Amino acid sequence: MVWQPAPVVTGDAVVLDVAIAQLPVRTLAALIDILVIAVAYVIGLVLWSITLSQLDDALSAAILIIFTVLTLVGYPVVMETATRGRSLGKMALGLRVVAEDGGPERFRQALFRGLAGFVEIWMLTGGPAVICSLVSAKGKRLGDIFAGTVVISERAPRLNPPPVMPPALAWWAGSLELSGLGPEQAELARQFLTRSAQLDPRIRQEMAHRVFSEVASRISPPPPPGAPIEYVLAAVLAERHRRALARLMPTPSPQAYPAPYPSYPPAPPTPAPTSGFTPPS
Repeated sequence: MVWQPAPVVTGDAVVLDVAIAQLPVRTLAALIDILVIAVAYVIGLVLWSITLSQLDDALSAAILIIFTVLTLVGYPVVMETATRGRSLGKMALGLRVVAEDGGPERFRQALFRGLAGFVEIWMLTGGPAVICSLVSAKGKRLGDIFAGTVVISERAPRLNPPPVMPPALAWWAGSLELSGLGPEQAELARQFLTRSAQLDPRIRQEMAHRVFSEVASRISPPPPPGAPIEYVLAAVLAERHRRALARLMPTPSPQAYPAPYPSYPPAPPTPAPTSGFTPPS
């Protein structure tokens, strides 16, 4: 089983690095849930058969139909709503259902998933769910597509944390307009900052200017003249991450930036083409 990082994009087009749950582990979690539902359904059938002789045929059939629907649909809906995206099978394997923007699953989304699951899993024996998960880039079944959700793994290896905000650029980053910066440019900047210290100085400088031009052309206002490229990119990514967390947190708290410049990246920063910017001592 291989964990595959995939982007989950917030409403502000901010990429959140998460690990999409792969089909084998989702199948195992579904089998655990099916086993739980089967046990509950057998117990219900036993109780239904005990009371069958005391009820007329129409009422007994109606009770059986209602109980069947409530068991097959109600279990995932109630469990995922109460636990914010987790059923017993998902708990056992470290999975969680989240909205496409990275937020928690809502009751409406759990209901769509439950109703779609009744058709694609129970009525059609899971065939559509498997086929849809195989062709979807994010492993979505039909219920996920209708509900706007995705199943992620909470036990995947942790990715590198976002860069720390350079204090000298915090005032500038707070005023940035980032709507023009797409996920592709942000990911390019993140990968460059992660690997810049391992690059040859000449290649590192060429890549720094290329990534800087990609990012700077999509943000406003422009960075202060002479600001080191690595600090500019770190400020942009840190601010995007802060705003994404502020959107997802119920009560966002103000971001506290450290006093000195971060030690990241270890290699000497590459200056921007212009001059005149002097970092504080």
